[in-house]
Amino acid sequence: MTKPTIGFIGLGLMGAAMVGRLQSLGYSLTVMGNVSRPRIDAAVAAGAVEAENARVLAAASDIVMLCMDTSDSVESRLRGADGVIAGLKPGAVVIDFGTSLPGSTKLLGEEVAAAGGTYLDAPLGRTPAHAVDGLLNIMCSGDKEAFEKVRPVLEDQGENVFHLGELGSGHTIKLINNFFGMTMANAMAEAFAMADQAGVSRQGLYDVMSAGPLRSGMMDFVKGYAVDGDSSQLAFSIRNASKDVGYYRKMADDLGAKTIMSAGADTALTGAIADGQGDNMVSEMVDFFAKRFSD
Repeated sequence: MTKPTIGFIGLGLMGAAMVGRLQSLGYSLTVMGNVSRPRIDAAVAAGAVEAENARVLAAASDIVMLCMDTSDSVESRLRGADGVIAGLKPGAVVIDFGTSLPGSTKLLGEEVAAAGGTYLDAPLGRTPAHAVDGLLNIMCSGDKEAFEKVRPVLEDQGENVFHLGELGSGHTIKLINNFFGMTMANAMAEAFAMADQAGVSRQGLYDVMSAGPLRSGMMDFVKGYAVDGDSSQLAFSIRNASKDVGYYRKMADDLGAKTIMSAGADTALTGAIADGQGDNMVSEMVDFFAKRFSD
């Protein structure tokens, strides 16, 4: 069967890895990005066409994929005279792979449907290294028929591809997932910093905690920096973590649910950004807590 043509917007670390994976499998791509010129150039060198705007990209694509940082960024690329919606082909599917606000996702879904297309949210789990090998976790939701239509493409990108229900369900679950993960990461970072303050070994603390039911991948990621000095095991910036926890809190507010547990992670992450650590990795939050305790 002929592979669908794909338009891809957002060639950051994750997006560029996904584009490379699709190109390695023979997909025809049109791309757009506004941050890293080398990643766009690499995609073009491998056969992609660079679009002058999102309208032109959409007009060339059966499937439009976005991998962007915020809901505002996604909205700006979809709307307007040069946006995706303005150029959308009848029957096209638009997929948001980023971590967005469910409320924004549902509104965009209505606008895409009015233009004759279908909108799916499909936030991602795992890392750009997994994307290179097609091993992402993909949390898709929206119209089931459209999901089945694009499932083969998603399965070329992901090891675990979920359909989670109505539009917005994927983003909702991703925000809950990231709230939980970032709360755990901050708790572990504080635990290591508290060990310093109390004069006990970080390694000893880890040995004891990891021998029991607290052991987790997130614990090991934070230990990778706190004990071993390697921040790359959790390639997720403090700034992005803060955005996701903030989105979780906004979602909770929209639902009329007063969140309690997210307040600590939110305070710590925004504090680290204020201290100039926003571009550091989440595992480096141990430095924020250590400095706070020693001041």
